[in-house]
Amino acid sequence: MDRFRTKKRLGQYFLSDKNVLSNIISTFPATSNDWVLEIGPGTGALTQYLWPRYPRLELVEVDAEAVAVLNERFEGVVIHQQDILKVNLRELIPSQLNVNWVDSEQEVDDARNFVIGNLPYYITSPILFGLLEHRVRLTGALLMMQKEVAQRLVAVPRTKDYGILSVQTQLMSTPEYLFDVKPGSFSPPPKVTSAMVYVHFDKPSLQCSDKMLKSVVRTAFNQRRKKLSNALKSMIQGIDCSSFDLNVRAEEWTPDIYADFTAYLEDQNPE
Repeated sequence: MDRFRTKKRLGQYFLSDKNVLSNIISTFPATSNDWVLEIGPGTGALTQYLWPRYPRLELVEVDAEAVAVLNERFEGVVIHQQDILKVNLRELIPSQLNVNWVDSEQEVDDARNFVIGNLPYYITSPILFGLLEHRVRLTGALLMMQKEVAQRLVAVPRTKDYGILSVQTQLMSTPEYLFDVKPGSFSPPPKVTSAMVYVHFDKPSLQCSDKMLKSVVRTAFNQRRKKLSNALKSMIQGIDCSSFDLNVRAEEWTPDIYADFTAYLEDQNPE
């Protein structure tokens, strides 16, 4: 491992603080029966604690040099040498019902699906959106990310951090801000503080499509200084939206209002 050099172009900042690693493992709710996917394991700082606990552990790592180290250290572990943004999660994640919200009378597989990882800062949002897209197959994700992004996940309306990421994440899951991680806990140390977040995939299906929801939310917040009547003008033309207050800005609507509004638009324009 001494021969391995981190690559800034891949956003590699490897955890080296044993206390932080211990906190992460103690927070992770998966059991030995569960399927676990680690994103961006690097050379295995966290993997070394996961490997003995989770027989169904799989890794996704894009760096060939890191994969070589992982193969040396963890014989037999399943490693996908791929860019996580190009991985077909539909094929990778075992099929299951989300046991957090299915009818309790239904029979479900005892084994659940979890994700864990120290995410590259520059692709945190795309990774998260990818997991949300496949949330029905997942129980939870324990993720390390830049503190500013973590704050956006849990932000409330009428605050500067509240935006696209807040609305979509909170409608499709329950994000929980756990603890901060200082730059000195990494090698090399990044220039920003990180945070650990647990994303509970515990929300029932939306009454609107994900695609339309994303379109509405992004259209609203891309012009967040305008009133929604102007920001959403192209989407509401010819539709009676008097039951919604459009004389406010995007950050004033709660996630639930966005979901109701999107469902209403789809009802007015059935395909």
